[in-house]
Amino acid sequence: MATLATLLLALPLLAGCQPSGPRRSLVVASKSRIDSLDPVQASRIGVMQVLSGLGDPLYAIDSNGRLEPRLATALPLLSSDGRRARIPLRRGVLFHDGTRFDAAAMAFSLRRFMAIGTLGYQLSGRVEAVRVTAPYEIELVLKRPFSPLPRLLSAIFLTPVSPTAYRLHRDKPLHDRFVGTGPYSLAFFGGQQQRLKPWERYWGRRPDNAGIDLVTLSNSTALFGALRSGEIDLLLNSGLEIDHQQALHREAAAGWLREAVGPSQEIALVSLLSDQPPLNRPGLRQAVARSLDRATIAQRVTLGLRSPQRQLIPPDLPGSDPTAWPAYDPAGARALYRQAGYCRGRVLTLPLTYRSDIPTDRLFALTWQAQLRRDLGDCVTLEVSGMESTTAYSQLDKGALTMLFYDWIGDYPDAENFLMPLLSCSKAEGNRCLEGNSVLGGSFWTAPGLEAELQRSSQLDGPERTALLVAIQRRVAAANPYLPVWLSAPAAWGGLGLSRPRFDGSGRVILGELRRLPGTVGARQP
Repeated sequence: MATLATLLLALPLLAGCQPSGPRRSLVVASKSRIDSLDPVQASRIGVMQVLSGLGDPLYAIDSNGRLEPRLATALPLLSSDGRRARIPLRRGVLFHDGTRFDAAAMAFSLRRFMAIGTLGYQLSGRVEAVRVTAPYEIELVLKRPFSPLPRLLSAIFLTPVSPTAYRLHRDKPLHDRFVGTGPYSLAFFGGQQQRLKPWERYWGRRPDNAGIDLVTLSNSTALFGALRSGEIDLLLNSGLEIDHQQALHREAAAGWLREAVGPSQEIALVSLLSDQPPLNRPGLRQAVARSLDRATIAQRVTLGLRSPQRQLIPPDLPGSDPTAWPAYDPAGARALYRQAGYCRGRVLTLPLTYRSDIPTDRLFALTWQAQLRRDLGDCVTLEVSGMESTTAYSQLDKGALTMLFYDWIGDYPDAENFLMPLLSCSKAEGNRCLEGNSVLGGSFWTAPGLEAELQRSSQLDGPERTALLVAIQRRVAAANPYLPVWLSAPAAWGGLGLSRPRFDGSGRVILGELRRLPGTVGARQP
């Protein structure tokens, strides 16, 4: 593994000759390795961050959560039945290869994403056809009315690509290039580094910096030290160890660093296998829900950097209900365990699987195990075991894991993107889901009429939709097929010589606003 210093020294050589003197490009570092820059392959936080500098979405969510047109010039114009959405497009936009952006280019990109995208289902599950209705207007024919459509179209993985550059990659990914319309163009691509340079013919606001070098290291300690020494300008918290995040937070509070925290799109939860003993008994699932001391666990495991969560929807989105799931209640839990025949010389053993390649997961499992031993040890015990993430995910839909601790990250900021992926069920038998997202999520739970309510919530808007989303959450909480644990927010730290970073409403740092401040130095060593 290359060291950070090696990567930084190599940047000028890899990207071409640089003027002598101080480094001009800003260096942004994280633990997120990038294997492909093709939007059809995008599914992880790191590549979404890079694409946000290289491409434009049709719409964007600003830092206050408001929707604004970008490559579109207005919100979709819906037909009377809500199934056709016409979107006017911006004129005068060029791709980085000089190709003109128009309706044909947008349609090319959307159809390509629907056909081969890793997250293609996000569009193909809702859009029946993409039509060019004018040189700068497209029409989306929807399978059913879908009120969060503009928010879905704010997803950066739907950024258009040049039909000229991707002509031979219509049906296959192009990993090591990106030709889009964004404020930066790609100057160099490697798995551990990408160089972005300002696009001189960009249609919108030009970047406030001379370029961005994004570098990746898997070593949290190296990244932590590189920021404190001033080797890098900005450090993103994705994958960073909790103790390092806490230290950086304290240094920012002391005035040694600049810190920014963005809106959260990541919820940690426990899936409960609801169609097999012992958790096929609703009373036992409710007992488990009342057995989790979120506040204590979040403080001890995440050092207070993640907030306890009693719902499946992030709190800043419409439909949020912060008290949907029951609070920690050991007396109530004990009563439910007793009703199920435990606590009087009989102890319920629950297998809990955690992702072994994520240190925080193991700490969560061991801390909850200890908390249960202390508070309800005569009623319930956890039998904890680790499993590598990829293997664990592959076992969820097989019903092999009684309980799995994992996280869910929304692809775009809307309640629908948190409820449907965990609860939707296309084939059911009573309260048992046989096919659908509930199976993929590991709970196998549904309820009569729930799918219809989920679909209806995606066709409503305003207060009526919010009320239905709250009602759905409370219905799910009463059955407890999932146990929300905590909420994670993106954070970034920069030296004092850097402007304060700012996040957009989708949880990504706005790269174009980063700039060096005159008369200042880098990060201060405490």
